[in-house]
Amino acid sequence: MSVPAGSLIHMFDGQRGRDRGAGHPGPTPARPTSVDIARWRVAVADLDRDVPDAERVDQLRALEELKAAASAAQARIAVDLDASQRRAQAAAGVPAARRGQGVGAQVALARRESPARGGRLLGLAKALVLEMPHTFAALAAGSISEWRATLLVRESACLSVADRAALDAELWADPQGLERMGDRRLVARARAVAYRLDAAAVVRRARKAEGERGVSLRPAPDTMTYLTGLLPVAQGVGVYAALTRAADALRAQGDGRSRGQLMADTLVERVTGQARAADVPVEVQVVMTERTLLTGDDEPAAIPGYGTVPAEWARELVKERTGTPKGTGTPGPGEARVLLWLRRLFTAPGTGQLVAMDSRRRIVPPGLARFVGVRDQLCRTLWCDAAIRHRDHVVAHAEGGATTAENLQGTCEGCNYAKAAPGWRARILPAADQRAGPGGHVVETTTPTGHRYASHAPALPGHTRPAPRAASLLPRETGSGVERALADYPWTA
Repeated sequence: MSVPAGSLIHMFDGQRGRDRGAGHPGPTPARPTSVDIARWRVAVADLDRDVPDAERVDQLRALEELKAAASAAQARIAVDLDASQRRAQAAAGVPAARRGQGVGAQVALARRESPARGGRLLGLAKALVLEMPHTFAALAAGSISEWRATLLVRESACLSVADRAALDAELWADPQGLERMGDRRLVARARAVAYRLDAAAVVRRARKAEGERGVSLRPAPDTMTYLTGLLPVAQGVGVYAALTRAADALRAQGDGRSRGQLMADTLVERVTGQARAADVPVEVQVVMTERTLLTGDDEPAAIPGYGTVPAEWARELVKERTGTPKGTGTPGPGEARVLLWLRRLFTAPGTGQLVAMDSRRRIVPPGLARFVGVRDQLCRTLWCDAAIRHRDHVVAHAEGGATTAENLQGTCEGCNYAKAAPGWRARILPAADQRAGPGGHVVETTTPTGHRYASHAPALPGHTRPAPRAASLLPRETGSGVERALADYPWTA
């Protein structure tokens, strides 16, 4: 099937009541359903590619406008879902303060987003549909993107409903001028109008932002991380200036590291109190096979909360922790030896999943909590990459669910609380169920609308191995620095 760009609009006409003769309008087309929308997706995926460049540019514009219109439709649908779920919760006797709980998580699952982003998308939808009709109309018409609509909602968040409506009307008094603005000019224009409408609210917003200061950590490529501090501007500038001065002073003394490296190392040393950034004595849970650790195998390791890391990098980390960098032997004078603990974990040969632990208590004991954290690595909710904060009973303890590894899953706080709303259900899929895939720990979550989502625990290192090499699996470096160091350290089960 090949669909010319000129047919983009016509292919969205409903299949029913579409054939109208001149002067004979015929019946009103039925409004599209999810099945019709799925057909559009198939049609758009097969546009005619044998067209002039001018037509390609027209296709790009038409599809961009279609994306914006689809975002507007999603916003309206989300608002309707929220209203319907709140009515159902009210009928079920849910207190008013808890109504709406879990709706953002349903939006997130449907849009394949994290629950945190799902909540923000629901808030954006309610602001657009209920409080900013001009911005919503522009989005539905394809005049602005979802991101630019988000900017306008964000800059008006501190205003009252009446002032937000006034800002919306004033901004769109000149729609062509607004559409031609870049993001920075659009934000500046919205801020100016907001300040004129309610300067005190803008000032209160700035003061409130100081209360939201914090520090976050997220993975970066190549075994690095982003450590981000959200600080008041004066404090942030002061920290950066102090790190810059320290780096410049060290470079003046002949230190060969770059300014960026010196600033990063100084930050670590001042925060942790260590003399060297590399000596930080914190727990980093590196999960690797004994083949990777002792025989030079290429099976990657894993760090819970981060992801996969190269085998060689994991081995070097162990060497550094034992105070024998690059395997050169014993620590030199003044070099601290950092304690290394190795914990044995056993996996099932067929699935790569950890062998189970259990407890008779409702509260998850530390050993079992650590076990679940290593197995699940991140929040088990689909598309949620948040760190594990709770060990949640899949079948609630009040309903007879046991405190076992099989009946526990690692979740973030938001996902755990969302599933406490009425209508959410979860169960462990048996291995015989085809939806369980190749095996392992699989949790199926059912939302209040009946949609089902299956979450698979990731297989740990050693489950899927690369092709064996010709060399023997026996240690190639008998009596290496790593092996000698391991002999001095305790093993804990």
